[in-house]
Amino acid sequence: MRRSHTRVVIQWITALILAFTLAGSASAQIKVLTIIAPAAPGGGWDQTSRELQRVIEANHLANTAKVMNIPGAGGTIGLAQFVASHQGNGEVLMTMGLIMVGAVLTNESPVTLEEVTPIARLTGEYEVLVVPAASPFKDLDEFIEAWKLDPGKYAIAGGSAGGTDHMLAGLLAKSVGIDVTKINYIPHSGGGESIASLVGNHLPVGIHGLAEMVPFIKTGRLRALAISSDERLEGLNIPTFVEQGVDITLANWRGVVAPPGISAQQRIALLELVDRMVKSSQWKAVLANNDWIDMYQAGQEFAEFLKQEDVRATAVLKSIGLVE
Repeated sequence: MRRSHTRVVIQWITALILAFTLAGSASAQIKVLTIIAPAAPGGGWDQTSRELQRVIEANHLANTAKVMNIPGAGGTIGLAQFVASHQGNGEVLMTMGLIMVGAVLTNESPVTLEEVTPIARLTGEYEVLVVPAASPFKDLDEFIEAWKLDPGKYAIAGGSAGGTDHMLAGLLAKSVGIDVTKINYIPHSGGGESIASLVGNHLPVGIHGLAEMVPFIKTGRLRALAISSDERLEGLNIPTFVEQGVDITLANWRGVVAPPGISAQQRIALLELVDRMVKSSQWKAVLANNDWIDMYQAGQEFAEFLKQEDVRATAVLKSIGLVE
């Protein structure tokens, strides 16, 4: 009986060790994870990439994580380099999102998102329309009234051409009866550059993701005129477009993709790493601190979503004259 009991205990311990080994095997394969942010430092993709790096390292999901910035053309330069240079590399992720979906279309990029391996959608973020603190515009109505009189006079600072910021500018113009071909949209390769032009009072109005703008809104360096959410967000006294009579809601989203040509095992390792990351307490704190919406969606479900977003973005960009 004693031998039988000992054998059972040994089998139980062996099974337990094997379970822990298998549970950690996928993520243990990743030694140095490179996260490519296809934009300049200071913007939403850069911010997301660095939060990913911090949480992944804090939870020991990779031995090391590093961020590489490749700015330009709404992320399509980074996309092209990602596909060309990292074929089959299971230790690289690229941050991307709705902005890249639009930029592929408006820039007629020869490299598209059909060539990457979808991993997960992570976050959503509302857009906010802001003006410098010294601006004469105190609310949305005042800005729209002046904008209608001379659309070209009011240059709008934002992210890349065809991205979410540009989409919102076009949708706003269309909603208030302004010819979208006459708006003066000034694209920037990163949020840092665009915000600097607003804070420095070099451009009169801007559109960006909320997280990038919050520190400047809270310190009074920028004034928020409207946010693209359905309802006001708790803790932020920013009126929505809807409550001010403009029927617009829009959420930007961000996610991560892997290079083409990775193995099934490499894909599983990356899926497991991201899944463990989004379930961590540190990631939940990141969402709360940045007012990001949890839009986690992984694997094949995310791949199907990407196809649907291409159709939706094409329709929006056509409606505002950015894509023929």
